[in-house]
Amino acid sequence: MDEQKPLAKVNIYTDGACSGNPGPGGWACILEYGPNRKEMSDFMPNTTNNRMEMMAVISGLGALKRPCDVTVYSDSNYVVQAFNDHWLDNWQRKGWKTSTGEKVENQDLWMILLLQTKKHRVRFVKVKGHSDHPENNRCDEMARAAIQHYREINGVENK
Repeated sequence: MDEQKPLAKVNIYTDGACSGNPGPGGWACILEYGPNRKEMSDFMPNTTNNRMEMMAVISGLGALKRPCDVTVYSDSNYVVQAFNDHWLDNWQRKGWKTSTGEKVENQDLWMILLLQTKKHRVRFVKVKGHSDHPENNRCDEMARAAIQHYREINGVENK
């Protein structure tokens, strides 16, 4: 990342959803850069809520074409605390083991997410899910719509 140039300030709002855990899942993100706004979402057939929360952040960061000063807003304690409470640092130092010696779940996605965060200056902010946060509510709506789209194209019954 070039520290000489001022970085574009981007807000990324994210959410993930799962119908069953595991089950069909959806993720969504909203990118805001000045007056510009981009919404993205997709589904996965057999996944977990945590993986969808992570995919939302990975996809949002991955959509950026150059290094940016990014604030990620997420209702996922799992994602936000992994960065803000240095869980990731500890997991890596312990060879991707938790404090109890267990293998860290979702290591594949954590590695991708770490690579994405190295391209940017990233801060994580926890928002309360299913509250009065309009962008988080919109992401939740899009993630759930992605699950419904998966069900429709695959003839899967709603749970």
